[in-house]
Amino acid sequence: MILQQDSIVHESTGGQVDSVAAKPFVLTPKMVLSWLPRDATPAQQDSAIQAHFKPSEVRWSQRPDTLHLPGHDKGRNMLDVQLPQYYKEGFFSKDSLFHPELPGGRVGVAGDPIPYTIHGDNIITSILLVCFVLLVISLSNARNFIVRQVKSFLYLSREGVSEVMETSDEMHFLEFLVFLTSFILALLYYFYSVEAYGDTYVLESQYYLIAIYMGMTVAYFLLKFMVYSVVNVTLFDSKRNGQWLKSLLFITSLEGTLLFPLTMLWGYYDLTTQNAVIYFVIALAIVKILTIYKCYVIFFRRNVVKLQIILYFCTLEIVPLLAFWGALEITANSLKINF
Repeated sequence: MILQQDSIVHESTGGQVDSVAAKPFVLTPKMVLSWLPRDATPAQQDSAIQAHFKPSEVRWSQRPDTLHLPGHDKGRNMLDVQLPQYYKEGFFSKDSLFHPELPGGRVGVAGDPIPYTIHGDNIITSILLVCFVLLVISLSNARNFIVRQVKSFLYLSREGVSEVMETSDEMHFLEFLVFLTSFILALLYYFYSVEAYGDTYVLESQYYLIAIYMGMTVAYFLLKFMVYSVVNVTLFDSKRNGQWLKSLLFITSLEGTLLFPLTMLWGYYDLTTQNAVIYFVIALAIVKILTIYKCYVIFFRRNVVKLQIILYFCTLEIVPLLAFWGALEITANSLKINF
């Protein structure tokens, strides 16, 4: 029996018959996709591929590894528990390139991180913007109250003349300005601590540090008002004490108003630290001069002894201020990360 070779018969134009050896037919994804129309969607293309190609079982090679140096034994399996330790450890044993299952890290050279700046902080910027808007609205609505406070602050009132009492809204306005002053002082000391000690602290966020400074500033003003109240109740009458507390609120509000431009200049216009310190010292000197003036007018105008007012001012104004500055310095040094 003679087996005839498979062939494909083609009839030529001259009537001759050509015999060509048959080639094995291999179906490719390109051929399957060519059967589809040109406007076929990716889902249709994926369905056509899945219909013609079925996943098959992967059979790994069972042949022994012969990739070893001539004259040496074949390599050993690293998962073998009886394998000596010197087979497992080597110069490149912990290299990520030697172990592809380990992460290789960052590709390329890491760039320098962008340093923190106050003008790039959206939360602090939003808070300052809200405070500025509220301050402008309050100043526009409390114009008469501010004028009356300035007149009563600068001019000496006569004995027996009744004073105009402030309303609850006006007192709330002063309290808001005192709160704004505390926030501004906290921000200013935060700027100073970043310049003096750096921005590396044990806290997770700089907002926690600003909040700590804010709490310390509010506590400073509350303790200051409490100490003034206790001392003045012992030494002076209630009428003068009321005048002094209102004047002290107004002076503290004036301090925040004077320091608000410094916060904007230092945070958003890259004011140098030296100029910022000069601005702060001048504003603080103005506030203290007004404080000692009002203290003299209310309590010591009849008394010509200058030693009393000096002791009173140093004890209740200068010493608490220095103690507050020392507490801020201790807090900043405690929270700073020392390398």
